[in-house]
Amino acid sequence: MASAIAVIGSGFIGRGWAIAFARCGYDVRLWDVRPEAALAAKDYVASILPDLAAADLLNGESIAAVAGRIVAVAKLEDALDGVVHVQENAPEVIDLKIDLFTRLDTLTPPDAVIASSTSSLLPSAFTEKLDGRARCVVAHPVNPPHLIRLVEIVPASWTSGETVRKTEDLMRSLGQNPVLVRREIDGFLLNRLQAALLDECFRLVDGGYASAADIDACIRDGLASRWIFMGPFETIDLNAPAGVRDYVERYQGMFRKMTDTMHHSPDWAGPALEGIEADRRAALPAEQLGNRQIWRDRNLIEVAKFRRDSLDKQDLT
Repeated sequence: MASAIAVIGSGFIGRGWAIAFARCGYDVRLWDVRPEAALAAKDYVASILPDLAAADLLNGESIAAVAGRIVAVAKLEDALDGVVHVQENAPEVIDLKIDLFTRLDTLTPPDAVIASSTSSLLPSAFTEKLDGRARCVVAHPVNPPHLIRLVEIVPASWTSGETVRKTEDLMRSLGQNPVLVRREIDGFLLNRLQAALLDECFRLVDGGYASAADIDACIRDGLASRWIFMGPFETIDLNAPAGVRDYVERYQGMFRKMTDTMHHSPDWAGPALEGIEADRRAALPAEQLGNRQIWRDRNLIEVAKFRRDSLDKQDLT
């Protein structure tokens, strides 16, 4: 019998996790406080599996086999019975998180890890008073987790080393790339990096230096062309003849002149937003957002296939 995983919450993240676990042979119990939401998630999974199969992203499994491993469960107790891992995906509301983790800690087998997909709440904020707090951890994915491999593993100070190891091993068994956040920090790693970039994007538009469309082009057609297969440190390591130290010696002064002008953060909801929103709605009317999200995910399928076929074989992460 396959090991069972409980996926708690069936929104975008929960649905993606269900696929990620099921295609790797795990039985998935999908639970939501609204039973109809879990059933709708099953329908979504059924709609996306053919595209994943066509791209050979089901690990050689059939559509029927993957879909059959995902079961919508009405009672939380039944979802948690005998599981080896819990992946929680509830809204980012601290009181809700505390209440839910109290229930999870009571009902989940004592040797199972309880992981949260939270992208903003520190694990210490909602696990401190739990008897089983040592087995609680954040495993924050990038949306959608069945197509983007990064997962941030964020322990509280009391999370056991065994919990971290088990979570990292599970994520690697799914083909994910777990990165360890060594100490708690607001935003973890990925969103702090994203925040810095977004802040500069808003600052450039707010200052009248560029349109939203041209900022998007700088990332999409410039930086992202390299970042799809290497990170910023490897990028600069390869952009100077003698590597990263050579790059810093050559260019730190130039970059410092820029960063010295970045201390003031613009108001993201200020006047710049009017122009940004106008640019976006001219490029994509609001009623087409859903179709564009489908387009995005189909392109992410191609990226995931490219990473598997071209990059992972070279042992690049």
